[in-house]
Amino acid sequence: MTVHLSSAGTGQEYVAPDATVTVKIGAEHTDAEFELFEIDAPRGPSGPPHTEPWSKAFYVLQGRILVQAGDEGYDLGPGASISIPAGTVNTFSVLTPSAKFLAFSRTGGMSAFFAELTTTDQTDYAALGAVAARHRIELVDS
Repeated sequence: MTVHLSSAGTGQEYVAPDATVTVKIGAEHTDAEFELFEIDAPRGPSGPPHTEPWSKAFYVLQGRILVQAGDEGYDLGPGASISIPAGTVNTFSVLTPSAKFLAFSRTGGMSAFFAELTTTDQTDYAALGAVAARHRIELVDS
């Protein structure tokens, strides 16, 4: 593990179907123990409910998001946070024109997923599903 500084406006940026994800602290800086991302999401269609094999947490900086985790919905505004255990069905929706939040995840799996996702045709749902499956992300019918 090494000291890593991520200044404002820096970090690997991935454009996903529902957000822009910027890696602020990557797995390569933490021996794959954790990662930290800045998520900038507009209001619009959200990703499908899914599970992943890593735990994660969100901390809202601006705007409001509705996090669906298990059978519950959680309305989060600035300063609110939530932790989501690995294997929990989850997704989020943006309730304001846009939202910015931090996502913390255990392991190096989340950035590996986004790195491959951004090289995939975003309109090819079969290909997107195959990327998810390779990263042990299970899409769940809503």
